[in-house]
Amino acid sequence: MVNFFELIEKRESCRDYDTRPVEKELLIRMVEAARLAPSACNSQPWRFTVVTGEKAGEVAACTQEMGMNKFTSDAPAFIVISEERARLSASIAGKVKDQQYAPIDIGLATAHLCLAATELGLSTCILGWFSEEKLKKLLGKTAGNRIRLVISVGYAGTDSIRPKKRKASEEILCFFE
Repeated sequence: MVNFFELIEKRESCRDYDTRPVEKELLIRMVEAARLAPSACNSQPWRFTVVTGEKAGEVAACTQEMGMNKFTSDAPAFIVISEERARLSASIAGKVKDQQYAPIDIGLATAHLCLAATELGLSTCILGWFSEEKLKKLLGKTAGNRIRLVISVGYAGTDSIRPKKRKASEEILCFFE
């Protein structure tokens, strides 16, 4: 059985990919994990566009403007996550509570997707820097509404895991009793 906390420790943003292709079945399992993520009012305001093969290089180019994300050239696959219209109940609840639930839902789905990848022996990097206009032109209608994230996916070029640099628990945790 998977130890969830070990899985969390293993997951990191990969910037060194082996160029071998990722099996379609594994990409489907990752998206299935994302599909099962919690969602406000079960709205599921997401769409996942999986890109492999020759088109993966074109997606990589869309993430490299201004010299950013050069490592994506070696990523053999990408999952483009788009925000879709939320269900009416989630939209109304969001307006009443002055809260946008769709970005939270997408974050939860992204976490599920990336943790599933780690469990399957794959590596990911969550990219927020990309040309949405170019991606939409490349992917057409499959891109959905607003593109929110691009996830690079592949096998890591190395097995070593960098130590995580995070704030100390004392800086982020407080108890009220």
